[in-house]
Amino acid sequence: MPSSLRQQHVTTQTLRDMKQRGEKVAMLTAYDFLMAKLLDEAGIDIILVGDSLGNVVQGQATTLLVTLDEMIYHTKIVRRGVSRSLLIVDMPFLSYQVNIDEAVRNCGRVLKETGAEGVKLEGGLPIVETVRRLADVGIPVMGHLGLTPQSVHKFGGYGVRATGEREAEWLLKSAHALEEAGIFSIVLEKIPASLAKRVTSEVTVPTIGIGGGPNCDGQVLVLYDMLGLYEFPGGMAPKFVRRYADLAGTVRVAVRSYIDDLKHGRFPSEEESY
Repeated sequence: MPSSLRQQHVTTQTLRDMKQRGEKVAMLTAYDFLMAKLLDEAGIDIILVGDSLGNVVQGQATTLLVTLDEMIYHTKIVRRGVSRSLLIVDMPFLSYQVNIDEAVRNCGRVLKETGAEGVKLEGGLPIVETVRRLADVGIPVMGHLGLTPQSVHKFGGYGVRATGEREAEWLLKSAHALEEAGIFSIVLEKIPASLAKRVTSEVTVPTIGIGGGPNCDGQVLVLYDMLGLYEFPGGMAPKFVRRYADLAGTVRVAVRSYIDDLKHGRFPSEEESY
């Protein structure tokens, strides 16, 4: 049986062991009990309660409007469906950037109230001391470099990051600094594959790619993207999104069939009545 389907609970140490033996880490997002339960049973290594819920659940244009209370609510219901996967939570915008004390308080609240096992923070060198303090008090932190969606207005869009030498060097320096501060893993989003490969080879913690090419230690996708549930404005999904199903189409067909059966007296039948 593949190790990803073993029943042992996945921990941060599990991820380090996977990197050492060259086993890829599989990570997906979830926002509710039922989907989390299905992912957990299927053998996913990490479940991320992503602030991408702002896009795919709330219908917002960005992740910036998601609140800490909303992240806690969704993580609580996801937790009920998870028994073996490592459960990580995105810390939303302004929940950790103001000062270190507030970051510790908010991240600690998330773990205390939800039962999650770690948090994910976007950013590089400016948050290193925050990460160090969180690690010191026992809060596992996953880093996130490259395209950081909470900085979309600073970047001016969702384009590929670190294509130039200056930003690439800053990203490398940030990755090493975050590792030294105590992160257990790092997401590399929408950066050149060659740069992601270099980061992966230089740090000892697992790298998780999303638009970072095939040489990262693992990959993550937004669940609704890979299931074909979320339909991007203009129909243009990011290049890195592979759709493993077309559930949006399946849902429409099922709903139309239900409506048609109901309107024409085929539902409910005698067998479906008491």
